[in-house]
Amino acid sequence: MADSLDLAQLRSFVAIADCGGFGRAASALHLSQPTVSQHVRQLEKRLNSELVRRDGRRTRFTDAGERLLVEARRILSVHDQALERLVASGQSRIVIGSAETAADQVLPGVLATLRAAYPHHTVQFHIDRSTKMTEAVAKGAIDLAVILSTAADTPGRQVGSLPLSWYASPSWQPPSGKERWPLVAYVEPCGMRQRALHELAEAGYTVDVVAESTSLEGVMGAARAGLGVAVLPSSGRPLPGLTERADLPDLGLAGVHLTTRRGLDIDLEAAGLAAMEDFFSRLRPGPLGSPAPAAGLLDG
Repeated sequence: MADSLDLAQLRSFVAIADCGGFGRAASALHLSQPTVSQHVRQLEKRLNSELVRRDGRRTRFTDAGERLLVEARRILSVHDQALERLVASGQSRIVIGSAETAADQVLPGVLATLRAAYPHHTVQFHIDRSTKMTEAVAKGAIDLAVILSTAADTPGRQVGSLPLSWYASPSWQPPSGKERWPLVAYVEPCGMRQRALHELAEAGYTVDVVAESTSLEGVMGAARAGLGVAVLPSSGRPLPGLTERADLPDLGLAGVHLTTRRGLDIDLEAAGLAAMEDFFSRLRPGPLGSPAPAAGLLDG
């Protein structure tokens, strides 16, 4: 049996036609333009056909692309109508995504708010890296997610911000002279890792990524072991086994965003947003997104 067509890729393809180009499609879908372009390339590879051609600044569909557009609209229409019928007939689960260590900080408030607003719904949590949750929300697997990002084009609404800081073991000693600086980081893709490498390079440091991990605990464990310095959002409270260092370049802030899947009930989105705003208002004075430090820790 042939492999299935990916619904997210088809949705991007249709959005290009409806919105008049890759950039507008990306904006409408709350995706990056490279992601939309990749979706088209994956469809072209899957169907072994050129689907879209660039004609100057314009985007033109090939004959194969026009045929796919007709079928894609039909597939998405059937899918969305079926999903609406299933939801209306008793789907009562809310799936919330959160960065790893935001779970004990953010999720209790979000859970309390949603349970009060939707007492007959069960709530399921998905704890993962922000990059993974962004993909899951785009695919409709998660209803709403708390995402930490340093990128300007992050999907969703920014509800707060956290400072990024350098951390190392209390016994760790920085290299001397022209020795390379050891960095502990998340595996790519990771905005915090990229910002750390950029700021260190700008300051004239030569860097080696000496340890990398897919999880927050892995990054913190390597830093505690004295392997190097790590970038972590936040502060406001000590991190066990780690010391914040002030002898390295300022890293600025990372935004905390609430992103929701396409078609999510607006009342549910509003309830999640209210819970997040309440969380940040209790953590620090001033408007949301102010640079004042906030307790808690989120992953990348």
